[in-house]
Amino acid sequence: MPFLDVTDVLLDPDFMDLTLSVTRNAQTVGNDGIAVISPSTTGFYGVVTSLNGSVLNRVAEGEHISDTITIHTQFRLIDGQSGYDADVVNWQGLQWTVTNVNDYSTYGRGFVAATCTLKQLSG
Repeated sequence: MPFLDVTDVLLDPDFMDLTLSVTRNAQTVGNDGIAVISPSTTGFYGVVTSLNGSVLNRVAEGEHISDTITIHTQFRLIDGQSGYDADVVNWQGLQWTVTNVNDYSTYGRGFVAATCTLKQLSG
């Protein structure tokens, strides 16, 4: 087990972002066989850093910008699991889909590092 505990840094009010919120969609199947989505939104805190920055992708069909961020948090974000879609994080007016979650609890009390991909540009 690593001896480095990053809790003091990740919980420092000067370092963390308090304006994060997440929308989690629960999925069930109704008696008619049609999926029913039940969204819930919760606020949480974490440290947000750029992963790859904005990248212009040019393909035959056109071009688009992709962007990724990493969020270190004690809130248990999910990248999809049975009965749930991947979480959608709202940060700085943009929506980010959680695409990967790593358990970093060995470096502090219950932290995860979530990779998030830009879902849409606000416009």
